[in-house]
This record gives sequence, C-alpha cells and structure tokens, in this order.
Amino acid sequence: MSESPNKAAGAFAPLRQPVFAVLWAATVLGNIGSFMRDVASSWLVTDLSASPTAVALIQTAATLPIFLLAIPAGVLSDILDRRRFLIFVQVLLAGVSGTLLVLSHTGALTVEYLVALTFVGGIGAALMGPTWQSIVPELVPRSDLKSAVALNSLGINIARSIGPAAGGLILASFGAAATYGLDVLSYVFVIAALLWWKRPAAVDSGLSENFLGAFRAGIRYTRASKELHVVLLRAAVFFLFASSVWALLPLVARQMLGGSAGFYGILLGAVGAGAIGGALVMPRLRARLDADGMLLLASLLTAAVMGGLVFAPPQWLAVLMLLVLGLGWIIALTTLNGVAQSILPNWVRGRGLAVYLTVFNGAMAAGSLGWGLVAQQVGVPATLVAGAVGLVVMGLVFHRVRLPAGEADLQASNHWPEPLLAEPVAHDRGPVMVQVEYRIRKEDRPAFLEAMKRLSLERRRDGAYAWGVHEHTADAERVMEWFLVESWAEHLRQHHRVSHADADLQAEALRFHIGPDKPQVHHFLAL
Repeated sequence: MSESPNKAAGAFAPLRQPVFAVLWAATVLGNIGSFMRDVASSWLVTDLSASPTAVALIQTAATLPIFLLAIPAGVLSDILDRRRFLIFVQVLLAGVSGTLLVLSHTGALTVEYLVALTFVGGIGAALMGPTWQSIVPELVPRSDLKSAVALNSLGINIARSIGPAAGGLILASFGAAATYGLDVLSYVFVIAALLWWKRPAAVDSGLSENFLGAFRAGIRYTRASKELHVVLLRAAVFFLFASSVWALLPLVARQMLGGSAGFYGILLGAVGAGAIGGALVMPRLRARLDADGMLLLASLLTAAVMGGLVFAPPQWLAVLMLLVLGLGWIIALTTLNGVAQSILPNWVRGRGLAVYLTVFNGAMAAGSLGWGLVAQQVGVPATLVAGAVGLVVMGLVFHRVRLPAGEADLQASNHWPEPLLAEPVAHDRGPVMVQVEYRIRKEDRPAFLEAMKRLSLERRRDGAYAWGVHEHTADAERVMEWFLVESWAEHLRQHHRVSHADADLQAEALRFHIGPDKPQVHHFLAL
C-alpha cells in the first residue's frame, strides 16, 4: 500500500512538463472531435444504405490508409520537422471535416462521398499516429517516458468515453453539420497548441537519412527482428477476429437493440469508460498475469461480450456489456503496444511502431470488410457468434506463441571503434563490405556457429543487407565473418545503432576466439 502514492505521482508526472501538458490536452480535445465525426459518419451511412457491407466499408475506409501508409508515415516522422508535419496533418483533417459539414448541410452527402472522405481522414490518421508517438520522448525526461506513453493511452480513452456519446447526442439534437463543425473547431485548438510549441531545431549530424534509405532500414530491421514478428502475429490474430464487433456495432445498436444515434454514441462512450476503468485495474492484473495471460484474458472478455450481444439484451445491459468490451480492448491494446515499445530501440522506434500500426489496422480493415460480407449472407447474430468462437479458439492456440519479455538493454553501447581511413570517404560511397576475422578451435566450431546465427540477426537489424561466415581453406581455425552495408554513411549509422544487448551477443561469439589479439576487422569499398 505504501507504493501507491509514488506510483500515482509517477503516472501523472509528465503533466508537470508544460509543453507535454498543453499538447496532451489539445490532442485529447482533437480526439474527442474525431470520435464525434466518426460517430456521425457511421450513423449517417445507415441512413444512406441498409447494406451491412456499406456500413462495414466505413470502418474499412478509416483503417485501410493506416495499413497502407503507416510505414511511410513512420519514415517521414524520422526525417521531417515533426512539428510542421503535425500542423500539416491537422489542416488536412480539418479540411475533411469541413467538406463533410458542407455536404451534409446541403444534403449532397452520399455513401460514395462519405467513404471517400473517410478514406482521406484515414490518411491523416496514418500520418498522425507514428509522428505523435515519436515526439513524446522530446517532451518529457527519459524517466517519465513510460508514464507519458500510458497517459497517451489514457487520453485516447478519455476522448473515446466523451466523443462518441457527445457526437451521438449532438447528431440527434442538431444534425450532422453541427457535429462536423465542432470537429473542425477541435482542430483549431490542436493547431494553436502546435504553433505555440517552440521545438528546438534539429542538429545536423551529417548522417541524416533520406526517405528511401530510412524506409529500407526500417524494413531490414523488421525482417530480422524475431521478437517483433511474434508481436505482429499475435496482434494480427487478435484484431482480425475482434474487428467483427466494431464493424457491426452500428447495426447491432440500430437493428438488434432498437437504438438511436444517441444510444449508439452512448455504447461507444461505454467502451471508452470501460477502457478508463481497465487502466485503473491493470496494475493489479499485471501483478497476477504475464503479457500472454493478459492477451488471453482480453480475448475471452471480448468474445464474451460478442456472444452476449447475440441475444439482443435490453439497452441498459448492452451498455454494461460494452463497459466490459472496453476493458478487454484496453488490455489488448496496452499489452501489445507495451511489448512492441519495449523491444524497439530508439533509432527505429517510429518505424517499428508504424509496422505494428500497419498490422493492427490491416487486420481491422480486412476483418471489418470480411465480417461485413459474412453478415450480408448469414446475418449479424451468426457473424458475431463466428467472431467470438474464432477469437476464443485462436486465443488459446496462439497462447503458446509466447510474447517477448522486452527486458533487453537497447540503449546504444557505442563500443565499436571508429574505422581506420587512409583518406576521407564520401558518405554515399558503397556498398561496404565489413570482414571480421576470428580464430576458432575446431571443437568449438558448432557452438560458435550457433552464436553467430544469433549475431547475424543483430547485424541485419542494424543495417546489413547480406551476411555470411566462411572458413579459410589452408587454415581450419581461421574463420571470416562478413556482411554488406549499402553505403559508408549507413555503416557509420550502424556504429551508433549497436545496443548493449547487441554487445552481449557479440561477446558471446567472441568468447570462442583464441589468440592474444582481438579479431581483426577490415572495411572494403566497392570500386
């Protein structure tokens, strides 16, 4: 009990930083406006078309751009001025809502316009997500970073608890134009906060990445990170099946529960309130369950709500069920995002999180469209049952695919010495071949090669696009490791990317090296 006050103080410590507090509050306000817009769009499509496919298509249009553009957005967040980039995104989103306002006010809004503008709004969300997450370390001390990430999740769920309910009530009372107008106003506050923030100019180290190079580096890291693969697999499975309840919720509210636009907003608000409540109980849950147990619990809770909605319960009971859905949803989101954050080093964090967002939104987009098509054929109740059963079965099956612990020290070790140069080398010169010459006893060869397999993934994560090990034909103890890097600048970046955990992998291989000197390292440039 004595630790609770300290934990509470730590949880809200980032709000003591004025810039973080202002931007956090502005973002909460902006997200409230976005949820109001989404509620209006999701409800209006049921007025314009009774087709489940058309309803599900709105969800697909909102999430598909994030699936397509999250990785490029992550790259842009690393190479552009993030403050100016965020302002541009906010102007784009305000333009979307302003267009929806005009079309709805004049009665010219159609399903096609609604889907197209929702898609453009999804583009803005795709650009916004990784960029906002990337600026958080700039706004708070390192000791407050985890608390700041948690506050971001809390802010989203505060907006989720207020925005949908307010949007539904405003939609029912004043119409779609008023709802979209308030969303436009929310972006004004966010833009003002970003203009107020005086972000220090970035220092040019001479090793800044261009778009294509940064994109390739992010893809190389993703391909070589086995831990990230596990997170992406578990996220894809969960969200693919859980998306069914989100895609069909407007039809559940309207057709199965007999609710109005205001009731639909209350249901979504209940999800947000349940998520806030979940954030309060999660420390106790984490004390009893590991990450895999938390994700299984989220699957069971979500499936239980989906199964309960099949019976078309009274509206008050449905609201209580959606509170439970919010609990399950925040458990899944926080668990998966937290594990992803813990396994990504700072230099590739934006791009790694962008890949995670790509999988998350791709699963949501594909699932939403797929479940909508299924509901078109078999009906909403049967589709919810299928989604719930699939979520439970897949949750149990993939529970054996353990999530990484995320306890490795990913801070840069900076233990590689600077390469020797006969003369200066242009940064764009390449490819570069790096050779490391070891002397390994024959009896140690199998254990050494096992260590090198693990080390090869580190080389590829940090910048190598090819890697291999060869032995000398005239000397069985002489073994050469080699890897290729696309340019001299990329190799210099590689020097700064090697973490303490990577250094441990290298030390594991080095313990098999015999001889008084360290392994010889050679650098070769293509002619």
